[in-house]
Amino acid sequence: MAQDGWLSARAREAEAAVGGFDLEECVREPIHLLGGVQSFGVLLAVDPQDGTVHTVSDNAADHLGRPAAELVGRPAREIVGDAVLAEAAAAGEAARLLTERCRPAGAPHPFDVGAHRRDGLLVLELEPCPADRPEAGPGFARRVQQALLRIQRCTTVAECCAAAVREVRGLTGYSRVVAYRFEDAEGPGEVVAEDRAEHLEPWLGLWFPASDIPPQARRLYRTNWIRVIGDVDDRTAGLYSARRPAADPPLDLSAAALRTVSSYHLEYLRNIGVRSSMSVSVLSDEALWGLIACHGEEPRWLSPDVRAACELFGSALSVQLAAVADRERSEALRQVRAVLDALPAGAPGESASALHAHAGALAALVDADGLVVDQAGRTGVEGAGPGPAALRRLRAIAAELPPTGVWCTDRLSELLPGPEGLDGSSDVPSDGAEEPAGVLLLPLGEGFLAWCRGARATTRTWAADPALPVRLGPHGERLTPRGSTEVFRAAVRGRSLPWTATDLEAAHEAARAIGGLLARQAAWTGAFNERLQRSNTDLDAFAHAAAHDLKEPLRGISNAAGFVIEDVGDHLDATSRRHLDTVRRLAVRMDDLLDSLLRYSQVSEIGLDRRPVPLDEALDRALEVAGPRLGEQRVTVLRGSLPTVRADPDRLQEVLVNLLVNAAKYARAEGPRTVEVGVERRPLPDGGPPVEAVVVRDNGIGVPPAQRELVFGLFRRLHRPTEHGGGSGAGLAIVRRIVERHGGTVWLDDAPGGGIAVCFTLPAEEGD
Repeated sequence: MAQDGWLSARAREAEAAVGGFDLEECVREPIHLLGGVQSFGVLLAVDPQDGTVHTVSDNAADHLGRPAAELVGRPAREIVGDAVLAEAAAAGEAARLLTERCRPAGAPHPFDVGAHRRDGLLVLELEPCPADRPEAGPGFARRVQQALLRIQRCTTVAECCAAAVREVRGLTGYSRVVAYRFEDAEGPGEVVAEDRAEHLEPWLGLWFPASDIPPQARRLYRTNWIRVIGDVDDRTAGLYSARRPAADPPLDLSAAALRTVSSYHLEYLRNIGVRSSMSVSVLSDEALWGLIACHGEEPRWLSPDVRAACELFGSALSVQLAAVADRERSEALRQVRAVLDALPAGAPGESASALHAHAGALAALVDADGLVVDQAGRTGVEGAGPGPAALRRLRAIAAELPPTGVWCTDRLSELLPGPEGLDGSSDVPSDGAEEPAGVLLLPLGEGFLAWCRGARATTRTWAADPALPVRLGPHGERLTPRGSTEVFRAAVRGRSLPWTATDLEAAHEAARAIGGLLARQAAWTGAFNERLQRSNTDLDAFAHAAAHDLKEPLRGISNAAGFVIEDVGDHLDATSRRHLDTVRRLAVRMDDLLDSLLRYSQVSEIGLDRRPVPLDEALDRALEVAGPRLGEQRVTVLRGSLPTVRADPDRLQEVLVNLLVNAAKYARAEGPRTVEVGVERRPLPDGGPPVEAVVVRDNGIGVPPAQRELVFGLFRRLHRPTEHGGGSGAGLAIVRRIVERHGGTVWLDDAPGGGIAVCFTLPAEEGD
C-alpha cells in the first residue's frame, strides 16, 4: 500500500469497514499534481531561460482579458511587467509575496503576485487586488501586531490555542475557527480550542479520524503552512501549455496558494455544510502538531496580506507552544532529577538489586500504570505489569539495546505471539489481567526497567451523531464526520496512549542516573564479594578446623564420663548418675553435629568430577546405604523412567541418600508408605518456563509451605532431636550446597497425599 506505516493494518481495516470505502484510493491521490488552480486567480509559469510564458491557467481570459492559448509563448513581461519579473527572479522553492503589483493591460484592477520556483519554471500567481479591501487601511498592521502580542503573553497550551482562534476569526471573518491537535503523527485529532458564530453547534472536545487528513496532506502541511479554499463549488481552472509533452506529469503545485482541491476533500466539506475554509499549520520541532482550521458558511477568498497575517499567527502559536512545552518539559525533568537524586548512591554491603526497593519512586518518573524492575535474577512489578511471554520478549529486546538506549512501543500485543499478536493470537497473564499495551524500556545490564501503560480508553466524542441521517456522495459515507466510535475502538484496540517527548527525556535521564548508580554498585559489589569470598574461605576453614579439632576433647569428655560410671557408678546417687548419663548423651549429640559441620564444610572443598551418570545406577548405589533404613520403616521405593544426568557420581549419591533417609524418617504413620524417584518438567520456584528436574517424592508427613525454606538451613529441624529418628538437621543444607555447586536449584513442592516433593536441577556445564 502507498504510504506504508501511516496507519496500522488494524486501522486500515476499521476504516475500510465503514461504507465500503477504499482508503487506499484517497491515500494514493497526488493532491499536488491535480493539474489545476482555483478560479479566483491566475497562474503563469514562466521559462526563466527566455522569459516566455510556458504554462497558464485556462481562466486567463476571465481575469486578464486574453485567452490562455494566446498567452503561452509570449514574453511574460508583457503581462506582469519588468519590475515584477526582476523581483520574482530571486524567488526560491518556497512561495513569497512580492512587494511589486502588476496591472496587465485591459485588467479592471491590479493583482498581488506570489512567486516560487518548481519543475525548472518560475511560477507566478496573480490574485485580484481591489482598492476597497479592509486590510488596505493603515490600522491593519497595528491589529496584527496587537494580536500577536496577545498570543505571546499566553502561558499554557489552552490559553495559546484559545487566543489564536479568537484572533484569526476576528481577522478573517470565518464562521468557525478551531485549533485541532493531532494525537500523534498518524493518529486522530481533537479540537482543543474554538471560536464560532452563536448559531453553530460547538465542536470543542470533538475528535476526527486519522484518515480525514491522509499522509500526503500532512506532508504538505509541514512544507506549506497555509491552505485556503475559497469556494467548494468553484470551477477548477485547468493548466494550458502547448510546450509541455502530454505524457509528462502535471506541474507540481505543492507551494501554490491557488492549487485546486481534492474532490474527496471538497465532498467532505460539503457534507458538513462548509463553503470555504482555511488551514494554518502548527509545528513542533518540525513535526505537525496540529492545525488552525477555519470554516465559512459562504464563499470567501482571503487576500495575500490576510493570509500572511494568519501564517504569522500559526508561526507565533508554534513558537509559543514550543516555549510552553519547554517550560513544562523543564519542570518535569526537574522533578525527575529530584527523584533520581534521592536514590541512594549505594554502599559496599548493599545488594545489586537495590532498585527493587525504590520501584515506587521510579514508577513516578513517567505517567504510567505500572513499573517492572527485572534485575539480578529478580522481577518486581509495581502496579500493572506484563505476563511471562511479554517479559521474555522484553528481555530479548533489552539485550539488543545499547547501555543507554531507550525503546518504546504503544502496541506491545503486535510484538507478541498469540491471538492479538503477529500470528493473530494474544498472551494473557495467568491471573486474567490484561497485558499492558504500551512499554517504555531501559536496559539494565542483563535486565531492564520498564514503564507500562494499559490500553487507552476508547471513549471519544466524534464530530457528528452517528444516529443522524447523512448525505451520501459518490465516494460513500466515509467522507462525512460520521462519529464512528466503533472505527476508533477497532483501530486502537490493544494500543496505549503514545509516549511523549517528555516521557522519553525522563527515561533518558533515568538511564543516565541509573547507569551511574549501577556502575558504582557494581564496583562496590565486586569489592564486597571479594571480601565475602575471603570471609567464606576463612569460615569454611574455621568450620573444618573446629569440627576436626573439637572432636578429640569431646571424645575425652565422653570417655571420662563413661569411666566414672564404670568405676563408681554403683556408689553414685540417682541424680549424679543421671547427670553423667546426660554428659555422655550430649557429647554424642555434639559429636554428630561436628560430623555434620565437617561434612558440610568439605562439600565446598572437594572438587567436582562431573561426568554422565545413569540415574538408575546412582539410585541403586544410594539404596545400598539408605535401603536398610527404608526397610525398617516399610517404605516402598518407586522409580520412573530415569535418564542419564551429568553430575559428580559420589556427590549425586550423597544427595539421593540424604533424601531417601529423610523419606524413611518422616514416613506417615499408616501405610502404604512410598518414595518415588523420577525426572519431570517443572517450573522453577521464581517462575519462568518449565525445566527438567530430578524429583524425589514421598507420601510422608510433609512440610508446611511457610517452613519449606527454613529446612534448608544448617541444623534446622522442625521437630525435637529425639523425634523421627533424630538427626543433626544438616541433610537438606548439604543437599542444597551440593546442588548449587553443580549450578542447579533445589526446592520443595507439594506431593499428592500430603507428602513432599524435593526437586533439583543439574544443568549442563558450559560447552556440554
